[in-house]
Amino acid sequence: MNVVIVGPDRGLGAVLEARGATVTRLEGVASGERLREAGIEDTELLVVTDVGEATAIPVALEINPDLRTVAYTADSVPEFVRGQLDFAVHPDVLPVEAVAEELTPTLG
Repeated sequence: MNVVIVGPDRGLGAVLEARGATVTRLEGVASGERLREAGIEDTELLVVTDVGEATAIPVALEINPDLRTVAYTADSVPEFVRGQLDFAVHPDVLPVEAVAEELTPTLG
């Protein structure tokens, strides 16, 4: 499974990799060009940890409509993105291990 994490990793990337996922980390502006460079076309899962980059979700879905989208952040997700999320979780509610297990049930 290919995963792109937009924003700070928060430890999630290492746990996903330990479960067999290939993780690309993208910090800074997540423009369409940068998402393409990160391989979003061949990615199954997009995880956004920085709500300041929430626009990455609709941009990524425009490029890859089959993408699963997740917000793993303590901050509120903007209203315009909520309908496009498959999963949203606060890091204080579920630790990275539980999130990784939920997102990659067939791996690991």
